[in-house]
Amino acid sequence: MTGRRLVVGVGDMKLSTRAGDILVTHALGSCIGIAIYDPVAVVGGLLHFMLPDSSVNPQRSVENPWMFADVAIPLLFKKSYELGADKRRIVVKVAGGAQFLDDKEFFAIGKRNHTMMRKIFWQNGILIKGEQVGGTSSRTMYLEIGTGRVWLTTGGKETPL
Repeated sequence: MTGRRLVVGVGDMKLSTRAGDILVTHALGSCIGIAIYDPVAVVGGLLHFMLPDSSVNPQRSVENPWMFADVAIPLLFKKSYELGADKRRIVVKVAGGAQFLDDKEFFAIGKRNHTMMRKIFWQNGILIKGEQVGGTSSRTMYLEIGTGRVWLTTGGKETPL
């Protein structure tokens, strides 16, 4: 049995319980990618959120809950629990939060996304095992179901996370 390659779009999330599947999200600029994996239940998920706070457009968060960190992160974990994941076993890795369109940091979306994510994790007692955030490069993030391996590519260079 060969795995599938499931592409997670911008403002999107995918989960899998099928060993061999690879979840991938492209174009992580100021957005944040969160990969979660429970090695016992073999449940993995990859989220690509765009903005920190749904209060800027509550209607939009109803239409697409994966856009906003404050809605998407709790929902990612909830959906993984429904597939058998256990919070105590989940390994969390994150990437993104770059700052490349806003030299003067007027909007600082990447930093605000990272701050909101950290706040949500802190409030829920979730630790990050691997992180590559900030900078000025766009990243692609991969999660391999079955092994939990997470890696990034930036400018054609592959880096384990």
